[in-house]
Amino acid sequence: MSDAVDRGITVTELAPMEQVIDVSPDTTAAFVGRALRGPLNKPVLVSDFGEFRRRFGDVWSRSSLGPAVRQFFQHGGRRLYIVRVANNARGAMLCLPASGAALVLRTVEPGSTERIRAAVDFDGIDDDELFNLTLQRIDPATGHVIDQELFRRANYREDADNFIADLLLTSKLARLEHPYPSHRPEPTQGPNTRFDDTYVEHAQEGADGQELSDYDLIGSRREETGLFALQQLGALDLLYLPPPGKCRDLGPASLLAAELFCRERGAMLIVDPPADWVTPAKAVTGVRELGLASPNSISYFPRMFRRGDENSAPRAVGGALAGLMCKLDRTYGPWQALDQQGMGFSRELIAAFDIDEEGTQVLSREGLNLIVTGPAGRARLRGSVTMGRGSESHREFASLPVRRLCLQIVNSIDRATRWAVYEPDETPVAGRIRSQVTAYLSALQSMGAFESDRFVVECDDDLCRRDSRQEHGVAILIGFHPLACKEPVSFTLHQTVAGCRMASSAFAPVMENCA
Repeated sequence: MSDAVDRGITVTELAPMEQVIDVSPDTTAAFVGRALRGPLNKPVLVSDFGEFRRRFGDVWSRSSLGPAVRQFFQHGGRRLYIVRVANNARGAMLCLPASGAALVLRTVEPGSTERIRAAVDFDGIDDDELFNLTLQRIDPATGHVIDQELFRRANYREDADNFIADLLLTSKLARLEHPYPSHRPEPTQGPNTRFDDTYVEHAQEGADGQELSDYDLIGSRREETGLFALQQLGALDLLYLPPPGKCRDLGPASLLAAELFCRERGAMLIVDPPADWVTPAKAVTGVRELGLASPNSISYFPRMFRRGDENSAPRAVGGALAGLMCKLDRTYGPWQALDQQGMGFSRELIAAFDIDEEGTQVLSREGLNLIVTGPAGRARLRGSVTMGRGSESHREFASLPVRRLCLQIVNSIDRATRWAVYEPDETPVAGRIRSQVTAYLSALQSMGAFESDRFVVECDDDLCRRDSRQEHGVAILIGFHPLACKEPVSFTLHQTVAGCRMASSAFAPVMENCA
């Protein structure tokens, strides 16, 4: 299921009615940052680091996105959306001669490594206004053609039905620039030219722009740019914004906007410790000054060195943490702690320094997970806490496994039961939803996600008979006892046409009599 919003119109793809709810959905992660090339403000799914390099360019010294993606796949991640953002980046320009004028093209994707070439011919054309245009994208590393578009019988006249500027609106490679040509472009293929000579290369190279600002990372909710481009995704579990500059941490505006976005989407935000947190005392002071008390955020301490490169500055490893969380979900389930067998960091990464037991306890209370050296000399994460630090009425959400299990359950039930709000008013849906959700929670219980085999599922479809269409829907009450949690937790999901709203409930005592 996915939601897409365009100019006030919401298009919703619904899950099949009463489908079995998946107890092991793929964990979806997303990174937002700067890259050498690739589409701007559009989530692109990549499944390995090679695919990232082909689409967005190689690791770049002016961006931390590439290293974070490499860490993600090295540590077990499999499904990652990339949103490329830029600050005043410019696309390359091509000029095709047109009898004293020129047909000027600008590449759609900005950047210094975006290579587009163009060719014009008159094959099969007997009209002096028409021409064929071929565009090719070239891999700068190999020189191979990796994408091609052909526009046949295009017209240079602005009033024509097949005006070249209109045809190029569907292009993923280039757009027509002003001023428009006053004549048909000349053919680029001569009778005695080689194949490569038939194409026109850039007249002006593209530019990578400047270092990212908070505004570039946040973007616009209305225009779906920056992190708000992720509104186009139907499901999102993990969000990470790598440091925007080589010597600059994520700004407070970006951090707060990302945390709010994760709260709205039921996702977890991975937060890197700032570079100046160089001692446990500074980390404690820093996290308190940061003021981010969010159960939807996870952070760690300290940063890490690459083995053999301890003289350089410690590096952020949020990408590696995202990969480990995806691996945990696939191997053990999100209801388990991160300190499991096989969940260590790569051997090439080592903690910037060791922390004693007293420091570990203090930092854990502040909502920081500790990177420590394991028995085999391999670094691993210890703690499995969120940055909630008791800020919620449910203190259980300071536990990362509890919070992530609750988010998975709520998100899965939301997506799987949205069909109910579009049923006719007179159609009974409460019993069908109860059976659907009960089967889902039973499957989770059999996998060991709950402390006990007792849980509550109730459904009220009286909302279907309300006068307001915006309130038309159902209320789903669920209660369960997460693994390694002191108390049961309970929620009410209000599923309406306007969307799903979740609220905490206080009916946990009912569980004493439930099987």
